[in-house]
Amino acid sequence: MKTFYFKLTILASALLACSVSAKVALAFHNGGVAGCDGCHTMHNSSGNLPMTKGGGQPDRGYAYLLKGSDQSSTCLICHAGSTPTDNYKVATNPVPAPGSYPLQLTPGGDFAYLQKNYNWVTSTGTAQSSPGANHGHNINAADFLYFSNGARWSTAPGGFYPTASLACTSCHDPHGKYRILDAGGTTIATTGKPIDGSGSYGAQPTSSAAVGSYRLLAGQYYKPSSLQGNFGFVANPPVAVAPATYNRSEATSDTRVAYGLGMSEWCGNCHGALTHNTVNPATTVGNHPSGYNAKLSNVAMTYNAYISTGNLTNTNPAVGYNSLVPFEESISTLSTLATDTGSTAGASPTDNVQCLTCHRAHASAWDSCTRWNTAKGSYLTVSGSYPGLDASTPQGQQGEYATGKTMAEYQQSMYGRPASSFATFQWSLCNKCHEQDQHKQ
Repeated sequence: MKTFYFKLTILASALLACSVSAKVALAFHNGGVAGCDGCHTMHNSSGNLPMTKGGGQPDRGYAYLLKGSDQSSTCLICHAGSTPTDNYKVATNPVPAPGSYPLQLTPGGDFAYLQKNYNWVTSTGTAQSSPGANHGHNINAADFLYFSNGARWSTAPGGFYPTASLACTSCHDPHGKYRILDAGGTTIATTGKPIDGSGSYGAQPTSSAAVGSYRLLAGQYYKPSSLQGNFGFVANPPVAVAPATYNRSEATSDTRVAYGLGMSEWCGNCHGALTHNTVNPATTVGNHPSGYNAKLSNVAMTYNAYISTGNLTNTNPAVGYNSLVPFEESISTLSTLATDTGSTAGASPTDNVQCLTCHRAHASAWDSCTRWNTAKGSYLTVSGSYPGLDASTPQGQQGEYATGKTMAEYQQSMYGRPASSFATFQWSLCNKCHEQDQHKQ
């Protein structure tokens, strides 16, 4: 009995340690700066072993005493992995072999798609491809085999930010200085009240404490210390709130990030010429409107009524939302946004289009990190099933629909949604707002 009790005590202690460890991991950043030794080594060593650079030169540690060979590699030490249930994982590692799919389903997408290349031949015999470098933001993380796509873009599309310097810290401030000072979410600064929580999940500023910006995103005047030149940000971080659990399949329900205000304006820090009604509106002619002034107006009625291609029969706006086509609510009040993460309500005329309505922030299975196949083929489903190399019908196997993926890969790219949630022959989800402009099947 004593032995049994002793074993139970050890087991309980171990479980408690795991629980504490999990809580510490989830609160590592906690909206602001984390423990220095989480990212940096103090004496050019880690685990009692000297850090090396260039293979076998322990006296040449990594820049800024980072634990990884560069900024993004340091981030991915924690944020990459093969466990799909960890909220903070944004890159599947190791990258799945051909025919297998990346596992992470965070709203921003999985960086592993940057290393997934898809090739196919169309029904007319034309060879096409969707290389990994086209699938999102090509961060430089040498330790994880991520490199900039300098052959395609030397600077950010629509801007001047050098792709050779693109890193996680290009968008996220690793020291978490940007903070929300008021419950209305309108006052953002780098100094003032201390940060005492993460604004990513709806924590409220108090009279004595602030909360960190959404996802530690950087704001006005930000530029990584490693970047030379005049690339300081113009716009402050957007205001948004994510649900507590978000790295999950959407087979049965949507994962809703309540985007409040400022996302397109913030993206315009690097992509100003690709956004409309943002901080750099002068060269946006011909681009899709986005930003605070790009109101849905009458389009909101179509958005809410739309269920699938040819089916605009939803009469209840309270269930009109679809996380594959999210919108921005044109508000910044954190308490309201926190409530909306659990809502299925559709759009209102005052809501607006934003960059993430069509794109994922990190990467996706599709070119230009779009949320669905926007350009390679007409249909997202064929004969009631997802297309794929292993589809049961010749049409479903056609390259322009399958895009080099198996049916399982295709479904994962749609965040696990069953094909039955769409029309038998589903057209582009641009139809969620523009159904009247497209064919119906």
